Amino acid sequence: MKVIDLRSDTVTHPTPEMRKAMFEAEVGDDVYGEDPTVNRLEAMAAEMMGKEAALFTTSGTQSNLTAVLTHTKHGDEIIVGDEAHMLWYEMGGAAALGGVTIRTVSNDRRGRLSLDDIDRTIRAKDIHYPETRLLCLENTHNRCGGTVLTPDYTNEVCDLAHTRGLKVYLDGARIFNATVALGVSACTLTQNVDSVALCLSKGLSAPVGSLLCGSKDFIERARKFRKMLGGGMRQAGVIAAAGIVALETMVERLAEDHNNARRLAQGLTNIEGITLAQDDIPTNIVMFDLSPELSVAEFFKSLERAGVKVGLRDGRPFRAVTHRMVSSSDIDEALIRIEAVCRRLRCRTSE
Repeated sequence: MKVIDLRSDTVTHPTPEMRKAMFEAEVGDDVYGEDPTVNRLEAMAAEMMGKEAALFTTSGTQSNLTAVLTHTKHGDEIIVGDEAHMLWYEMGGAAALGGVTIRTVSNDRRGRLSLDDIDRTIRAKDIHYPETRLLCLENTHNRCGGTVLTPDYTNEVCDLAHTRGLKVYLDGARIFNATVALGVSACTLTQNVDSVALCLSKGLSAPVGSLLCGSKDFIERARKFRKMLGGGMRQAGVIAAAGIVALETMVERLAEDHNNARRLAQGLTNIEGITLAQDDIPTNIVMFDLSPELSVAEFFKSLERAGVKVGLRDGRPFRAVTHRMVSSSDIDEALIRIEAVCRRLRCRTSE
């Protein structure tokens, strides 16, 4: 029985072309700036994001933390959404290692922060207050179901933040899912943010890595913080080579993942006992819930035994993420197995 793994797009494997590129990669010592493959990858990412420079990091979490360290100093305050990945899943690194206060603004169902809420949350200049230094956005938004921030919205937020003296950082781990969903270029979504990071190891299927992009001065300072965090990877061209292939070949195919996510969501709506936990499916993340009479824990364990893996964080809702390793026929098979599990649980509940 094939296991259909919908826990995350991080479970994707590198393509044969990536493996070949990794094997043949020209390398050097990246800490000295001498790895030609890393340098090429960073130049590609900077151009795609419309920024002057980029920095290859080990992960999205390292990019996020490096960005905070570079934009702030100890005692400053940053603003993030209350559903932000930076807040929920990064071990409080910004506070623990950056020494910054993390202040939250509510995300709406689309992952947006209200401009009025942002404006009210920015601290006035006062001896009693930390200085609000940085505003962080997320596109696409993980906990809000892969929702997309539009260029107009992002530009409005940037205008507000810049007027109030803040920098804007965009956690763009799945930024290319947003570009494909909107039919725009990446730089259209990032033109007014001060810095942005993207992940190679999710839907793009590279095995490792993230890229932090910004001005030349910003990246020069960020490079030192990356070193502080243990991110000097020496002959990193071996993995950067896969990232180059990812940027060159894997972006447009994300539309297949989006189609499969909608296929999954439509099928789930036809299964008694399951309800969608989001208004629509803009990209590759599907959030769903169970009827109250069904046991979340039992459903989760039964589904895994049936060979379908989904995410379960904070109790509910469930999260299913489509990716290159899951075909449309796999989605159909997953729906058959999910329906069978729900049917068994309903029968057991009614006994």
